[in-house]
Amino acid sequence: MLRIDISNEHDFPLDEARLKKAVRAVLKDAGFEDGEISIAVVDDAEMHVLNRKYLDHDYPTDVLSFVLDEDDGRLDGEIIVSSDYAAREAEIYGWTADDEILLYVIHGVLHLVGHDDLDESAKKVMRTAERKYLEPFGLIPRFEE
Repeated sequence: MLRIDISNEHDFPLDEARLKKAVRAVLKDAGFEDGEISIAVVDDAEMHVLNRKYLDHDYPTDVLSFVLDEDDGRLDGEIIVSSDYAAREAEIYGWTADDEILLYVIHGVLHLVGHDDLDESAKKVMRTAERKYLEPFGLIPRFEE
């Protein structure tokens, strides 16, 4: 059984069912149908603190993800997204902040299942996967490549 919990600390308007559907799709395709995934929606101030604590970066970012446990088809993980960051970026890319949050959650869960974006080749694979999981929601991202 896969459990997905969402903590929306600032009552940011979200389509939680859509987020959960996307997480389930990525995990299922990666072979995970058991586990617990938590999603926290925070503001830039909190994201800045977390980014400094865990990555030693002194700035807020869009998304952080952490594998808490992975074992025999089970994945436990945490995804943290910034609603402030999403609101700014959504204006640039011409879609809603909720759409941008969906992208961040998909990006975060892709990291949980083993994708990275540390070099150009891996980044292209990640972008292709993001497009795949956004498409069922009628979304076509316009990434800066």
